[in-house]
Amino acid sequence: MNISEAAAKSDLTPVTLRYYERIGLIPPITRKNGGVRDYQEGDLSWIDFIKCMRNAGLSIESLIEYTALFAKGKETAPARKEILIEEQKKLQQRYDELGSTLAQLKKKIAHYDEKQG
Repeated sequence: MNISEAAAKSDLTPVTLRYYERIGLIPPITRKNGGVRDYQEGDLSWIDFIKCMRNAGLSIESLIEYTALFAKGKETAPARKEILIEEQKKLQQRYDELGSTLAQLKKKIAHYDEKQG
């Protein structure tokens, strides 16, 4: 599929897809004659993974490093796993902090409910 179709399926813009490829967030996309990008289902799966990780707050630098290691083959699996473990730790810390903040908000809202009752 071409970049417009891939963009529609991934809910991104063609400009974003080109940017992701240029900076190494996604592996290079196969090209047809004339240099037209030809996205495959595997490319869309990769894009979904990157979107999910970015939405969760993973750094672009970590994801670029992960993608570069992936391109080098199976022997980089331990290094890729380590990147994901480190990012998981950071995400867990953020999750815990958000849980604490949410508990504080609930207490504050309950305080206002008590004053109105």
